[in-house]
Amino acid sequence: MRSNRKKNLFKASIKISRHTILIAFIIFVCVAISVISSCNNQNNSVNTQNRPKSNSPRKIPANAWKAPDTAAIPKGKAGEMIRYGKDLLAHTSNYFGPNGSVAQISNGMNCQNCHLDGGTRLFGNNYSIFMASYPKWSDRSGTLQPATRRIADCFNRSLAGQVPDTNGREVQAILAYMKWLGQGVKKGKQLFGTGSEKLAYLDHPADPVKGEAAYIAKCKVCHGSNGAGLLAADKKSYTYPPLWGEHSYNDGAGMYRISNLAGFVKNNMPFGATYQSPQLTDEEAWNVAAFVNSQPRPHKDQHNDWKDLKNKPIDFPFGPYADKFSERQHKYGPFKPIKDAQKELTNKKS
Repeated sequence: MRSNRKKNLFKASIKISRHTILIAFIIFVCVAISVISSCNNQNNSVNTQNRPKSNSPRKIPANAWKAPDTAAIPKGKAGEMIRYGKDLLAHTSNYFGPNGSVAQISNGMNCQNCHLDGGTRLFGNNYSIFMASYPKWSDRSGTLQPATRRIADCFNRSLAGQVPDTNGREVQAILAYMKWLGQGVKKGKQLFGTGSEKLAYLDHPADPVKGEAAYIAKCKVCHGSNGAGLLAADKKSYTYPPLWGEHSYNDGAGMYRISNLAGFVKNNMPFGATYQSPQLTDEEAWNVAAFVNSQPRPHKDQHNDWKDLKNKPIDFPFGPYADKFSERQHKYGPFKPIKDAQKELTNKKS
């Protein structure tokens, strides 16, 4: 009897142990699945925050500016000048580049590299309000400027070259095209999509290191690991322009201000991106701009720029300044403290 009882107890204890082990194993598996799922959810959350919402494209207002159809360019001499101006902007280097047919006075980039689609794209530095804006006061020079001075600045800065004859046929053709594009636009009229988008300031500095990672992942394929761009087959112009180096824009160009470049990148880069369907987050755009503008490029003497320091843009990366923030912070941010200090200074003087 005792022997049978011991055997039964032993068998029962084995059954209990097996059930206990099985239950413990099931609990362990459930906990592991829960932890892994939680980690994946966190990672997905981070990735989602760092990606534009592809399922909710941004809308363009119905009254946004639209470039006139090129088929409507008039015939005759007037139309010839407009078409010539358009071609000059699209293929500037063919006329003014290192092997230009008119003069050899620029770095080989085209105006269209910064003013996309011949100056017609939303937030691609289009020319919609250009002619209606001039003559225009320039805080940078401290003078009232005609439209020709702005074109001269582009040759000096973005094309890192010399100024063509502003009374010559080429500059006059460019003006004719710009006037045709902006037909019907009145001075002072606010249009959606001009210039580059003004992105919200980050609450921390833009990061060139993170920008380099984004550049390698999404920009290198077109602009190259050394930022030198891709020359066209004719070796006269660039299929994809250089973003730094001796043939890129100099440090006096508008694109050297990080806010201008970040807004441009956000809506147009990498290839295929648009205002409606951007491929980068705002922070990625700021970081890419920080990386690109941290690279070497031609220098322009700017000691005559911004004589009135209180009018100097907060992201202008060269001193002196009316405030006490460093050149590095003026270049990479954060910009809100500088903006607040600028407002306070203005209020004191007024």
